[in-house]
Amino acid sequence: MNDPLSCAKRTARLIVESHYPDCDAALLAGSFVRGQATATSDLDLILFRESIKASYRESFTFDDYPVEAFIHSSTTIRTFFRQDRERGRPSMQRMVAEGLVLRDHDLLKPLKEQAESELLTGPPVLSPAETDRARYFLTDLLDDFIGVTERSEGLGIATRLLEQATDFRLRTSGHWTGQGKWLIRSLEAIEPVEAGQLVEAFEAYFRLDEKQAVIDLLEQWLDERGGRYFDGFSLGK
Repeated sequence: MNDPLSCAKRTARLIVESHYPDCDAALLAGSFVRGQATATSDLDLILFRESIKASYRESFTFDDYPVEAFIHSSTTIRTFFRQDRERGRPSMQRMVAEGLVLRDHDLLKPLKEQAESELLTGPPVLSPAETDRARYFLTDLLDDFIGVTERSEGLGIATRLLEQATDFRLRTSGHWTGQGKWLIRSLEAIEPVEAGQLVEAFEAYFRLDEKQAVIDLLEQWLDERGGRYFDGFSLGK
């Protein structure tokens, strides 16, 4: 019986042949390549066509697999590299670096080397002004969380707070951040103990309506970056 990756690679090659026969190069990336596929995982494909002027993506189902296809040229994907680096979330760099080659081309080697280099280098360091801005918005949201009394409102605030606090911790420490499942994964990769503390703290709130562990941990993170920030903050002045 074939393993999930072998099946995924075989299906991906069929997709390239049937849907993108004229592409110059193709990669299979995502959860199947990382060995983290679930029953609902899709096939992430990056297809290169040097003739296109603008990148695009499309989604469809093939042989019961949900497929996400990202169509680029070597020029457009470098634009995505730059944008992802600026926002601190290296989505496209990860996909290119980890991608298994389905169709090879000379363009792939320099792109893979660039992606791997940028992943190792990390995101741009936040400026003092950017750090202060992050401190302010985390302080403001944490105060909303501390003061909220309606459970329904608290759930919404806590959901935002989990994302914003994790992003704060990663970016102010000079590390890549993420989105969705990649957010906690990114913290686990560099600070597994803190990631566990964060999960436990928010579990205590979501399950038991207990706030203190969340408050204590995020106050600690703020203190390590200069503390709470409200008085004197301005934006666009």
